Amino acid sequence: MGRIIAYIAGLLATQGAFCLGTVIGWSGPMEASIKDGSAYKFKPNIVEWGLIGSLMTLGGACSCVPTGILIDRMGRKVTMLSMVLPLTIGWLLIIFAQHVGMLVMGRFLLGFSGASYCVSAPMYNTEIAELSARGIMGCFFQLQVVLGILYAFIMGAFVSSFYFNIACAICPVIFFLFFIWMPESPVFLAQKGKIERAKKSLQFLHGKNAAWSDEIKDISGVQETEKESVGKMLSRKSTIKGLLLSIMLMFFQQFTGINAVIFYSTSMFAMAKTHIEPKFSTIVIGVVQLLAIVPSILLVERLGRKILLLFSAFLMGTSLLLMSLGFGYLHTFNIGWLALIDVCCFIIGFSVGFGPIPWLMIGELFAEDVKALAGSVSGTTNWLFAFVVTMVFPLLNDYIGPTVCFGIFSVIAALAFILVLILLPETKGKTLDEIAAKLGEKRG
Repeated sequence: MGRIIAYIAGLLATQGAFCLGTVIGWSGPMEASIKDGSAYKFKPNIVEWGLIGSLMTLGGACSCVPTGILIDRMGRKVTMLSMVLPLTIGWLLIIFAQHVGMLVMGRFLLGFSGASYCVSAPMYNTEIAELSARGIMGCFFQLQVVLGILYAFIMGAFVSSFYFNIACAICPVIFFLFFIWMPESPVFLAQKGKIERAKKSLQFLHGKNAAWSDEIKDISGVQETEKESVGKMLSRKSTIKGLLLSIMLMFFQQFTGINAVIFYSTSMFAMAKTHIEPKFSTIVIGVVQLLAIVPSILLVERLGRKILLLFSAFLMGTSLLLMSLGFGYLHTFNIGWLALIDVCCFIIGFSVGFGPIPWLMIGELFAEDVKALAGSVSGTTNWLFAFVVTMVFPLLNDYIGPTVCFGIFSVIAALAFILVLILLPETKGKTLDEIAAKLGEKRG
């Protein structure tokens, strides 16, 4: 029963990721109605639409470091709940937008507040999970993001733009009403010396008979030792290695093209001339993405993180190569429907590995005292990478065409396979101390 309660708490904590998913999925269904002027009383030009689509990622890049500071001072739970306010304001700006500036500001606020859950939610889940369930609960974040994207695709296909925006705006409110009843992370409480509250939190999550684990005891003991400066913590060998590995995973997560596919999925299928309406093609992608995340949740503690990442890179690279070659023949041979199949294979590859695991490993690669800061740095680089991809992809697509664009993505996926194979340690079943020791060890 205890593990079930922890699972419920983890799913409720990652409802913020569901809200983020609606923000990510919003662009595809809204693109046509915004561009033709039916959604609002104004029509953005191509540069303004590029800002509307991509400024969310820039907002995300500005969010992670402040989030890292807040979760270290205020706690994981309070930080997540506090971000509901800017999320709601962002959606109100989009619902009642009277000019492009309101849309741009709304998207920035949505990105800023939504991206905060990239750092706080995976950290909360890995801290409330038992060691044997850490990988599963670490994948809840990406599961909820995918559910949010699918929700946006479905609502965007069947309701008007106004009601679609409202349907997205109610998600942060629902998150607040449910998650407010969950406890603070026992790890955070122990770090702050609130031992009794930490025990109560642990017993709520894992049952009355839950053992006061050695890991929590060690964390609470940190208060009795001299605290290192930020510079010393970041200059540890294990922290530097962890940051480099985490940033590497974030780079490959974004530069294999996932946001190019998701943000511009509707227009991509229109260009490919499939026989399925583009809005329904995107729903198919969302369903495939949801189904593909399930094997990752089930297998991450059996096969480990590294094997899933290698499989992910291989399948993404193969799909992107075929996509690159296929775009050159779609119009000539009328085989546009292959684009849908190929994109679905890419989504499966991404969802099994490079979707959930980089976020999971934020909670595993760093020691507790530096996790918030190092995780926020890693999250910031992820959103900066996403901003670059979403801004540059449509421009490159116009200048050099989809064949070359997806060819570049396929080469990056191949590089991801090689570097993960050579550099990334397996963290399955290891405590944070064991992982830190492995990263800090000297090679002979």
